Amino acid sequence: MSIHRILIVDDDSLSREFLTETVRTLGLSAVAVPSADEALQALNENAFDLVFTDLRMPGMDGIELVRKISELHAGMPSVLVTAHGSIDSAVEAMRFGAFDFLMKPFTPESIEIVIERIDKSQRLQEENAYLRDEVAGKQEGAKIIGHSKNMLDTLAVAERIASSKGTVLITGESGTGKERIAHFIHDKSPRAAAPFIRVNCAALNETLLESELFGHEKGAFTGAHKARPGRFELADGGTLLLDEIGDISPAMQAKLLRVLEEEEFERVGGSHTLKVDVRVIASTNRSLPDEVAAGKFREDLYYRLHVLPIHLSALRERREDIAALAFHFADFYSTQNGFKAPDFTNSARERLESWTWPGNVRELENVVQRSVVLQQGRRIDSDHLQFGPSAHTPPAAVNAGTGEVIDISAYLANRPIAELEREAILATLGSTNGNKSEAARRLGVTARTLSNKMKLWRQMGLVA
Repeated sequence: MSIHRILIVDDDSLSREFLTETVRTLGLSAVAVPSADEALQALNENAFDLVFTDLRMPGMDGIELVRKISELHAGMPSVLVTAHGSIDSAVEAMRFGAFDFLMKPFTPESIEIVIERIDKSQRLQEENAYLRDEVAGKQEGAKIIGHSKNMLDTLAVAERIASSKGTVLITGESGTGKERIAHFIHDKSPRAAAPFIRVNCAALNETLLESELFGHEKGAFTGAHKARPGRFELADGGTLLLDEIGDISPAMQAKLLRVLEEEEFERVGGSHTLKVDVRVIASTNRSLPDEVAAGKFREDLYYRLHVLPIHLSALRERREDIAALAFHFADFYSTQNGFKAPDFTNSARERLESWTWPGNVRELENVVQRSVVLQQGRRIDSDHLQFGPSAHTPPAAVNAGTGEVIDISAYLANRPIAELEREAILATLGSTNGNKSEAARRLGVTARTLSNKMKLWRQMGLVA
């Protein structure tokens, strides 16, 4: 449950005490005050997840309090407590931002139902916000392309362990598809209808990672203006992928071990213990046994993670999959960009299958995407494939109208990367008629990242 601390506002001591006691019997924390002014003060000084307020109180009434909460504490749900004769007032309060209303006389069961309804709504909002950021920029779901015996054996193992609750450790080089295997396990598990949540442990410092995993309370640190659930809470009932687990600090290893052992934790800055039911999948491109031997990774955490191991082979070890993956990516990026899906010449296929693919499937995807965009529906030959460091040098462009090959290296030379990035984003937005979600998807970034960049450029006067 994402609701843990409730503020109760009622000038009637009996009603206030009944509500407070009922909330506490549900295992939640409650603070009670007798007036709206004291409630606003409490909200400014402490973190709450929900407010119950009586309608009729001396001074500021419940409707005005609901309105002020909506203005000053956006996103804070409130419930108006009212008598049978005040339905119109309850409806008015909901117009001003109240989530629900509770009729007097009420029972403990009715209070519990209201709290559970709000909790479910809050969790759905939080999960949807997370999923919108995750989906924006994603190229495709968890579809896995593979015909080699190596990959088919791996998928068979993944499907067998999907039905269990045990922790899974997925190992393999960068770019082998560890996240997609994790998603495959989730989709084949009894938790498939629940959330699949991921966090890249290598992308965050220790403080940010702790907040991302466990959430934080209002005021827990500078910038924590409101309470926020962590990934463990969002994944309750579902699956949590801890990507690049080998990169977390010793302090975070200890905290994570406790969660895996006890299935409970506290938000950063909080004291309320939260219990969750989460299936954890961890992934890493490191050799954790070597990290343990070097004293960089806790041995007890390693064995807690290494319950159901899966290793993904490098692409050079399953070359039978290369052609199928190349055709898949070519079809996908052609459709995405409005081109006819190109074919590969025999020499192109031979070159693809002979490359060592140090970046694995991710590198193959980038190579094919680049070729598709440059050829724009034309056949892809071996000369159109760019591998390794040279792939990052400015390629020749093709004039879509005349087919003329244009050398753009002089145009790109000595230009700041930030300027090129801005032009690429603006051009993509133009091609999507200003659709930020679609532009973000094509660029491989989140919609939030794109919006933040646009906001910054407007402040700097670089865009209109």
